[in-house]
Amino acid sequence: MTQHISDSTVLSNGVKMPWLGLGVWKTQNGEEVIQAVKAAIQAGYRSIDTAAVYGNEEGVGTAIKDCGISRDELFITTKVWNADQGYDSTLKAFDESRRKLGLDVIDLYLIHWPVKGKYKDTWRALEKLYKDGAVRAIGVSNFLVHHLEDLLADCEIKPMVDQVEFHPLLTQPELRSFCPQHQIQLEAWSPLMQGNLDIPLLAELGAKYGKSPAQIVLRWDLQHGVVTIPKSISAHRIQENGNVFDFQLTQDEMASIDALNKEHRFGPHPDHINF
Repeated sequence: MTQHISDSTVLSNGVKMPWLGLGVWKTQNGEEVIQAVKAAIQAGYRSIDTAAVYGNEEGVGTAIKDCGISRDELFITTKVWNADQGYDSTLKAFDESRRKLGLDVIDLYLIHWPVKGKYKDTWRALEKLYKDGAVRAIGVSNFLVHHLEDLLADCEIKPMVDQVEFHPLLTQPELRSFCPQHQIQLEAWSPLMQGNLDIPLLAELGAKYGKSPAQIVLRWDLQHGVVTIPKSISAHRIQENGNVFDFQLTQDEMASIDALNKEHRFGPHPDHINF
C-alpha cells in the first residue's frame, strides 16, 4: 500500500514509476508551467507528465533544469501526438520532444491516442527508441482492451503503461482487469473529473477523514493500484493533492465510490477520435 509521496510502482521491465505525479495538460508554456512543476517538486512529487500537443515541453524542461533535484530522481513522461504517428515521423517527433525538454533520455514515452492504421507503426518506433536506450519505458494512452489485444498480438515489446481517463464516473473495470494480467500499469488522466467533484459521497468521506473530495478520489485511485497525475497550477492545490498518504479508505468505501460509475467521459471516446 502506498504510504508516501515518494513511493513507486515497478513496471514490467523493472523501472520504478512514482504512484503520484503532476499532469500539465492545459498549463501554459513559460512561467505558468515552470512554477507549477517547481511547486510540485518542492512538495515532493518526482513525476511530471507532459505531451507534445500540450505545447509546454520547453517550460517543463526549464523547470527540471532549475529545480535543484538531480535528474535521476525525476520521472518525465511525454507523448507522440496523432499527427506525428507512423514510424519515421514518430522518431522525428521524439527527437523534437527530447530537444524541447532538454533531456538525453525520457523516462516514459507514450502513444497519445490509438490512431487507426498508424499505431502499430508508431509502436515499432517506440520499440526502437527503447532498444536504443533513448527511453526507459514505453507505453500507450487511451487504449481500450481491443486496442491492447491488437497491439499485443504482434508487438516485440509489450506496453508497460496504459494512461486512460479514469475517475469515479468512469471506473474502467475491463481495463483494470486486463492490464494487470499483462503486466501493464494503468495510469489515470483527469482523475479529478476536470473539477466536477460535487458528489455527496465524496463530500461525506471528505468530512469523515478531514480531506477534500479531490483527496478522496486520489486516494481511491492509489488504493486501486492506479498511477495518478492530477493537474493544477496552484502551489497550494498541488501540495494538497500530494497529501493523500496519511489515511486509508475501507473496502466498503472503495466499493461505494466504484458504484458511482456512469461510463461518463469528459474527454473523447478512444474509438471516436477525430484528430
